[in-house]
Amino acid sequence: MLRKILVSQLRFGMYVHALEGSWFDHPFWRSKFLLTDPADLQALRASGIKAVWIDAGKGVDVETATPPAAEAPPLGADTPVVPLAVPPPVQQCSAKEEMQRATELLKRSRQQVTSVFNEARLGKAVDPQQCQPLVEQISASLARNGSALLSLARLKTKDEYTYMHSVAVCALMVALARQLGLPEDQVHEAGMAGLLHDIGKMAMPLDVLNKPGKLSDDEYAVMRSHPERGHAMLLAAQTSVSDAVLDVCLHHHEKVDGTGYPYRLAGEQISRLARMGAICDVYDAITSNRPYKTAWDASGSLARMAQWHGHFDTQLLHAFVRTVGIYPLGSLVRLQSGRLGVVTEHHPQQLTAPRVKLFYSTRARAAIVPVEMDLSSPQCSDRIVGREDPAAWGFSNLDVLWT
Repeated sequence: MLRKILVSQLRFGMYVHALEGSWFDHPFWRSKFLLTDPADLQALRASGIKAVWIDAGKGVDVETATPPAAEAPPLGADTPVVPLAVPPPVQQCSAKEEMQRATELLKRSRQQVTSVFNEARLGKAVDPQQCQPLVEQISASLARNGSALLSLARLKTKDEYTYMHSVAVCALMVALARQLGLPEDQVHEAGMAGLLHDIGKMAMPLDVLNKPGKLSDDEYAVMRSHPERGHAMLLAAQTSVSDAVLDVCLHHHEKVDGTGYPYRLAGEQISRLARMGAICDVYDAITSNRPYKTAWDASGSLARMAQWHGHFDTQLLHAFVRTVGIYPLGSLVRLQSGRLGVVTEHHPQQLTAPRVKLFYSTRARAAIVPVEMDLSSPQCSDRIVGREDPAAWGFSNLDVLWT
């Protein structure tokens, strides 16, 4: 079991699984070890690292650890009880407040994931430990606001899709796991599974992976091998990968009706985490610009996914809709008043009454001065009557209204 603790709580016999923060900030970025050497403990405390992840299955846990000899209590004194690490409460904020932090996080994510994935493309053994801090940072952003990072992660270019798709699926998996009420260690594992689910694409020929047109039957057969190739990569990784992460990598293209691949598993034969991965993978794929297709609008994509009977776990898909919202940020909606607006903020209790930025009158067929409106306000008499396709209206720059 993984547990996050403060560096001050480290004791001999603990198994250090990962270190908090960017791996560029300290000399231990590739370390995973049993803590037995006083020099290692001293170096960790002097490094500036605030917290670490320990694996209680491979070493002692917080409750059972004893202090290092240098800190042992005098003879006859009771051994002090080391308190469990309690993370500070997260200060939640609006989507607008989180946008800048999420934007910077996505920039760093692109660099880090590109580095890890390119090592895999060069045939080097993957080190999943490098991804631990990134999953933690994504998780923290979503804890502050559940919409900002998820929505911004859709806005990837065709050239960066392969790498940023993994970041987006990581964020979606974390958000969905929290929606389902999973414990935080399982939330973290879900994020790691999302980040590494497509690592097998690094074994695909670049001319196939980035082909701008439809794949031939032979090319499609090659692409369908990426779950098994990725699974093999993770099995050969420098550090151990959990069974759950391996499972999502191998089975995120399975469908509940048994028509998926690679093994045509059906229903409960597919793990819950892999069924979650299938939803998050497809949603980000169809709402992103890719080499061979332009993105579908987010709200319309959810409606289409709901019509693909036999593809997804229905209960998990409903939970996913609650996660991203019936009208995800950036959705174009029509109000009863005839005005069009872009969704800029969700209301946590009223999914059909978000905050919107109105900018167009369908009655006048003309732009209007943009104005923000909170549809959940008791004073608001307007409401959403439907979603609209931006392409049908010729709107190509809606992102500037909400990002």
